[in-house]
Amino acid sequence: MRNWNYKLASLLLGATLLSGVRTVQATETPLLNVSYDVTREFYKEFNTAFAAYWQDKTSNNVTINQSHGGSSKQAQSVVNGLEADVVTMNQPTDVDVLFSGARLIPQNWAARLPNHSVPYNSTIVFVVRQGNPKNIRTWEDLIQPGVSVIIPNPKTSGNGRYSYLAAWGHELKKSAGDEQQAREFVGKLFANVPVLDTGGRGATTTFAERGIGDVLLTFENEAATVQKNFADDGLEVVVPPDSILAENPVAWVDRYVQKHHTEAVSRAYLEFLYSDAGQELAAKYYFRPKSQVALDKFPDRFKPLDLFTVNEVAGGWDKAQKTHFADGGIFDRIYQPNK
Repeated sequence: MRNWNYKLASLLLGATLLSGVRTVQATETPLLNVSYDVTREFYKEFNTAFAAYWQDKTSNNVTINQSHGGSSKQAQSVVNGLEADVVTMNQPTDVDVLFSGARLIPQNWAARLPNHSVPYNSTIVFVVRQGNPKNIRTWEDLIQPGVSVIIPNPKTSGNGRYSYLAAWGHELKKSAGDEQQAREFVGKLFANVPVLDTGGRGATTTFAERGIGDVLLTFENEAATVQKNFADDGLEVVVPPDSILAENPVAWVDRYVQKHHTEAVSRAYLEFLYSDAGQELAAKYYFRPKSQVALDKFPDRFKPLDLFTVNEVAGGWDKAQKTHFADGGIFDRIYQPNK
């Protein structure tokens, strides 16, 4: 009888422990953020901050997993079945495709969060070698003979598309709207591009690790990361007088958050980007926050420049995609590799 009581007690204890394990597991919520190439460092710290906030608010734990790559390739991966709870992209078309390509989100997704679901902005700047030996200061310097320019592929990378449209917009405004002149200018620029990587981080590797090119065109936050990670190389950031406004939209993916039962935490995750803590972290990693309070904490970080929008220089993203980046578009006609 004593042995039977001991065995029964052991079974009950084991069941209690197992139940406890299941309870702990039930509060461990995994979340997948599918993002573009050059947000790794920012979201690594942001995820830690949000997890602490969520645990304090709900007593539940959340683990945020990240997926990074070229913005358009990432968007297509979600369309093809990568079950993202949230997407944090660098242009609206890479969120729109989740509706048009698979009906994963509603068409009016941008209206669900402030500022058309754009919590922070960026722009395209130049990274040059130590001492800036080619004296690259403006867009005109990029088309000079003997200047090698590193830009990711505009067909696969939002970074590449913004770089292309920044050059296009600069010349379009300079020429008072002459599209032929803008086309010739961008053609000369891409004639100086020796290789097209699929994403912004790949372009960084080509420039900083492989030592190819005189100048890298990239997002402002990536330029700061390059400087920090390759401090011994003395790389310098050049902010041109004008460039393009890069808006970085975010959305939760309705079909997958419903499947994963993560809608509340996914929405809270994106709303945290708009909080004081989220905005300050964005500024810390050289994303231009919407919050003036966050901007005031970094008074010398963001150099002033004349920013124009995709709407102003390309008629909006839908038109830009069809005119410039679709198969047979202007980019395909001006870019002739290995010539």
